[in-house]
Amino acid sequence: MKTRPLMRVFINMALLFVICGNARADEELLDPKIAFVPSGFAISDNELAVKYKIAEGYYLYKHGFKFSAPDGDIELGEAKIPSGKKKVDEWFGEVETYRNEIVIKLPFKWITEKSELLILQVTAQGCADIGVCFPPQKQFIEIKPSDIVVLAEATIPLSEQDRIAATLSRGTSIITLLTFFGFGLLLAFTPCVFPMIPILSGIIIGQGKLITTRKAFLLSSVYVLAMALTYTVAGVVVGLSGENVQVMFQNPWVLGTFAAVFVLLSLSMFGFYELQMPASIQSRLTSFSNKQQGGTLIGAAIMGFLSALIVGPCVTAPLIGALIYIAHTGDAVLGGAALFSLSLGMGAPLIIIGTSAGKLIPRAGKWMNAVKALFGVLLLAIAVWLLSRVIPETVTMILYAILSIGSAVYMGALEPRKESSNNWSPFWKGIGLILLLYGTILIVGAGIGGGTVLQPLRGLQGTSGNAENITQHGIVFRQFKGVTGLQQVLDEAQKSKQPVMLDLYADWCISCKEMEAFTFTDTNVQASLKPFILIQADVTANDDEDKALLKKLGVFGPPAIVFYDRDGNEIEGTRVVGYMKAKDFDVRLQQILNRI
Repeated sequence: MKTRPLMRVFINMALLFVICGNARADEELLDPKIAFVPSGFAISDNELAVKYKIAEGYYLYKHGFKFSAPDGDIELGEAKIPSGKKKVDEWFGEVETYRNEIVIKLPFKWITEKSELLILQVTAQGCADIGVCFPPQKQFIEIKPSDIVVLAEATIPLSEQDRIAATLSRGTSIITLLTFFGFGLLLAFTPCVFPMIPILSGIIIGQGKLITTRKAFLLSSVYVLAMALTYTVAGVVVGLSGENVQVMFQNPWVLGTFAAVFVLLSLSMFGFYELQMPASIQSRLTSFSNKQQGGTLIGAAIMGFLSALIVGPCVTAPLIGALIYIAHTGDAVLGGAALFSLSLGMGAPLIIIGTSAGKLIPRAGKWMNAVKALFGVLLLAIAVWLLSRVIPETVTMILYAILSIGSAVYMGALEPRKESSNNWSPFWKGIGLILLLYGTILIVGAGIGGGTVLQPLRGLQGTSGNAENITQHGIVFRQFKGVTGLQQVLDEAQKSKQPVMLDLYADWCISCKEMEAFTFTDTNVQASLKPFILIQADVTANDDEDKALLKKLGVFGPPAIVFYDRDGNEIEGTRVVGYMKAKDFDVRLQQILNRI
């Protein structure tokens, strides 16, 4: 009985050779060395990559790949082979195949002294669509380990951040800088940058009648340049060391102090006091042509520095693309220049808005008090927004409710309209009533529990959570901690043959909350996620385990979503970095499901 499987293998192989021998003579069959062409390159100091170019009408089997180093200079680790297209093969049963091109990663370590040239023996087996299969093909390829190539240059499916990294590595300096400046313009009004508008405007509006267009331009430019320089330096440090310095500032003491600064600034907007440099400090600014202006420029620079580190630590695809380039190549000059150009693009609208304020302010009138009050409210809102990263959601909702109701009362929402009122009064009264209603709903939602600022009454639908699992907007995530926790989940998923979606989250990550509020709530997205095991790592604490996990994944910070196939291997080119709209995210999910 035990010999039957062996006999079946011999019979299948015999039939295979018969079919090969009876292939149609009028079909031109390529030599396998031409149909399957391997090449190799180094992608880091401890990882190689083997790329196979596969001719049209031919394909390779996943189980046919083998790799060795015959010279014994290096020891190869387990090959990282991406998932292929599954099919039921007549001879081998269920297999995975590849067409056109495939890139395989090979971790390695040196056994002898480093050499200038490595020889790899690579083996692959494939077939032609006309019904001919080839025996395993052994070939030798040469690799120069000193010539590091950014993996994004390999034509495997690339994520957006990898495509941007590839653009950096291939493009000229001018084109690269202009491209990143354009990325910055696109990011200018995202949640990462938008809070900086009332900060800068508050600085300018706070100067009152003393402000001029020239001074407003100088203040705006200094603020943006300080923000850009800080953003660039922080990015280069992250790219070279892997340590995200911005995350260090996302703690209660720093956020609380910065929020208090905004509260003080807002009180000056409401006329409680005038912000001026102390006389003792002003006297030391004699090197400036205008003492008041000099002190203000320093204040604008400090606020730009703090804004880059505290207000806007968002992870976006252009930022990650630049960091990947810096990390892989060590080219901090071009990578840093790209980050600086990105920051200038983000800051260009701020300069325009700030300079425009300089044209408006000189026109004295009662409306100036209303404008200052508006920016005072916005600064208070930013203070609450900063604190929301470290305080419970219920407290955040109550603070926003107080701010909304207070603004509504200030706008006359509870007062009858006076006959002498101007034509704008009904409009502002209507806005005030909306704010009053929203504030009331926030209080109700805080009392019910389970709601958020964006969805105050979500608690009416019911939520659940515990240490192992947490339900967010109808999606159940299994929580885990560190590299060990991730491996445990992947091992369990491999046994059950289920794909995995890993969500990296942090309380201070605004884009993470956007994903929760607008993407994960979509019914199509929820339906597409049903085949996946959903896991989430909360890296808010940024402790040693969190840092080890981020380093293991090669991720610089949240938000980031990583997908794994049914065998526990990451699906190349599918990572999602930053916020993605529900429609686009669902398309990504469908593409992944088609590949696994």
